[in-house]
Formats: sequence, C-alpha cells, structure tokens
Amino acid sequence: MIIVLIAFFGLLILGLPIGFTLGVAGVIGLLQIGGENFLTMAPRRFFEGLDLFTFMAMPFFILAGEIMNRSGITERLAGFADALVGYLRGGLAHSNMVASVLFAGMTGAAVSDTAAFGNTLVPAMVKQGYTRPFACAVTVAGSIIGPTIPPSNLMVIYGSLMGVSIAGLFAAGILPGLLICALCMGVIAILGRRLNLPRSPHRASLRRILASFRSSFLALLMPGIILGGILLGIVTPTEAAAIAVFYALFVGTVVYRALSVRDIYEMLIRTARITGVVFLIIASASILSWWMTFMQIPQAIAALFLSMSSNPNVILALVLGLLLGIGMFMDINAALIILAPVLGPLTAAIGMDPVHAGVMIVLALNISLMTPPVGACLFVLSSVTGERIERISVALIPFLIVEVVALVVVAYWSDLTMFVPRLLLGR
Repeated sequence: MIIVLIAFFGLLILGLPIGFTLGVAGVIGLLQIGGENFLTMAPRRFFEGLDLFTFMAMPFFILAGEIMNRSGITERLAGFADALVGYLRGGLAHSNMVASVLFAGMTGAAVSDTAAFGNTLVPAMVKQGYTRPFACAVTVAGSIIGPTIPPSNLMVIYGSLMGVSIAGLFAAGILPGLLICALCMGVIAILGRRLNLPRSPHRASLRRILASFRSSFLALLMPGIILGGILLGIVTPTEAAAIAVFYALFVGTVVYRALSVRDIYEMLIRTARITGVVFLIIASASILSWWMTFMQIPQAIAALFLSMSSNPNVILALVLGLLLGIGMFMDINAALIILAPVLGPLTAAIGMDPVHAGVMIVLALNISLMTPPVGACLFVLSSVTGERIERISVALIPFLIVEVVALVVVAYWSDLTMFVPRLLLGR
C-alpha cells in the first residue's frame, strides 16, 4: 500500500495530469497484489468505470451550459438580477450572486459560471467602481452555487457511483445553494457600508423589472423544465440533460438568433474536451478504487475514524476536515471518486441519510474549487480577468468563511437538506 501512495503523491508533485496519475497508481496496486496476472483487469476496470447510463448526462449538461454562455442568456439573466437587487448598496455584487442562482439551474458546473461571469459581470463591476479583486472574489464565491443547486455534475457522479437517487440529490441541493447565496449577500451588505460600495441611485421601476423578466423568461424556464421533469418522474436525469441541450439550442438559434454553425462546432469541441478529461479521471480512478476495495482500505479508514470517537458529531467534523483538506490539493472529480466509497459507508454507520451525506460531500468539494493552491475557479478567473490569484484569495476570505459555515449547517442540520426531498419525493 505504501508503494501505491508514494507513486500517487510523487506523480502529483511531478505535475503528471491527475487522470494519468490515478491510472498509474492503480496499475501499480494491481501489480502489487497479483503480479502480471492482475494487469488484465486494468483495461476491463477502465471501461467498466464508465459503463453507467447516468454518466451520459454530464456532456449534455456541459453542452447546455456552453450554449447558454454563447447565446447571450448570461447577460439577460444578469440584467434581470440587477433589476431586482441593483438598488442595494453593492448592488452589482448582489446581482452577481442572484445571477449565480438563476444560472445554476442550467449548467451544473462552477467553472462554466466563473468563466461566464468573469467575462461579463467582473468588467461591469470594475467599471462601476469596485476593485478588481473584490469583483473576482464575489464571482468565485457565487460560482459554487452552480454545482450545488441542481443540475450538478458532481451529484450525477456521486449518485451513479454510490447508487443514490440523483433526483433526491438534486432536490436536496436547492436549500443549501440558497443558503450560500443568502450568507454571501449578507457579507456584501456588511462590506457595502464599510467599503462604501457603489449603488444604483434609483430602485428599478416595475416596468423595467417586467421588461427584464420578459427578456430572460425563456432562460428562466429551463431550470423548471430540467428539475420539474426529473422530480416529477417524467424523465431521467440523462433524458432531462438531452432536453436541456435541445431547448438551449432552439432558444439560442431560433429565438435569439445568436448562434452560428461555427459557434456550434466550437461548443461541441469544447464539450468533448471537458468531457474527455472528466471521463479519463473517472475511468482511471475506477482502477484505483478497485484496488482500494480489494485492500479493504475504506473499511480501515472507517474503523480508524470510529476508533477516534464514538460521537457522530466528532466523526462528522473529521469527515469535513478530510474533505476540505484533500480538496485543496486534488481535482474534485478525482477526490469524489476516491472518497465516496470510503465516506459513504462511514456516514451510513453514524446514521446519515445517503442523500444528506452526498450533498454534504459535494458541497465540501465545491468549496475547494475556491481555495488555493489548486482551486479551479481561481485559475479560470485569473486567466479571464488577468488578476493575480493571491489578490483574489485575500478578497475571498470573508466569503470562504461564511461558505464553510454553510457547510457546517448543512452537515449538522439534516432537516434543512432533506426538507425538499421529503416534500417532493417523500424521502
């Protein structure tokens, strides 16, 4: 086991892509326990790791998000959000948060939200008088609302791997996502007075609000189509994702007339690249996961945690610390695939509902998207805006604190997370 760990962390330090690192470490593990005879299992595990119908939802959601970004729907949603809350102190920052909630029901990926708002709202905030690091911090903080409020690619992965209802996970992510938005808007309100953030001189008129709503109405329908179809049992998550692509394509080409054939080609290429990276990680991690199962590492870690304390609250704190710590140094898709089989049985042993545990794990890993040294959203926003990661990270501290508070609330207050699933799905 030590050899596999040395190989894994050594290759990570050398900078080998995480997908290859996982695969190499898994193959070394197979050699260690069974010699060359076990090597024949590697290609089989590689392909079986992707042999889940629900995984098809991921490229569809990614493509739907790409279409939304290219067709100008992001700007329409931002305009509607600004009409609602732009009059508050720090109005455009509040609008950024509200727009993240509206946009969350369409993409399922924090990086997509970061790129979209980094190109649109950050320049608008800087032009209105916000400092660039603060504008970037608001955008990064709001971006993790995207994969918390459904649809969420991480929830698709977790539900597929652990046999947990994806519809239940989607329903359970709604209130935690809204809680994050509310807490971040509270931070903006407090900083608004202290930093004298700009505000709109006049509250938007009812006519402007209605006009903004009408302009973004077709975009706002999309989350209802996705979630309504899944939660009502009309379609599966994969079918809902395909419908989302068709709907976004129809709105972008026929209604808004904002997409060309070249745009569609470029979006397909980008979707294929993103999907290929994620699927390589999943397939390679399945080799390492099999080795971990064979070596009974999940049971050993669960036993270790349970030996530290019999108090479920203490064990839950250890789990949160583990998730936040590993998420700082590892790709969240890989971290989820490796840790889910470990933490799933552990959380079940302390009496957590599988859906509740899944939302907690996904939210903790989402938060790691905004923490250095490998926070993906930080790197994306830095490349889009040209701002240094260090300056964004400092401005991000108040938002990071309240989002960790939100994580703790979600972890320890099961009724908050499970309210919507119980209401809609009878869980």
